[in-house]
Amino acid sequence: MSRTVFCQRLKKDADGLDFQLYPGELGKRIFDNISKEAWALWQSKQTMLINEKKLNMMDPEHRKLLEEEMVKFLFEGHDTVIEGYTPPSE
Repeated sequence: MSRTVFCQRLKKDADGLDFQLYPGELGKRIFDNISKEAWALWQSKQTMLINEKKLNMMDPEHRKLLEEEMVKFLFEGHDTVIEGYTPPSE
């Protein structure tokens, strides 16, 4: 049985995550307020950020940057912009 949350990113009721995917208080906040759909959008942005900025997840500063971008994307409505990135044309 899926649970429903009011997604703060999408501003609508949607299927909630099945379990807490991120540790700590921020993880609880994500679990309580972010939908599966919004989390999937973040995951694709996260992958792009890691690849385009060549982030090393062993580096605490890089992890901090990624977490800051995640909060902006999920809770503040900011889209992730990468300087110099041009999406491929279809």
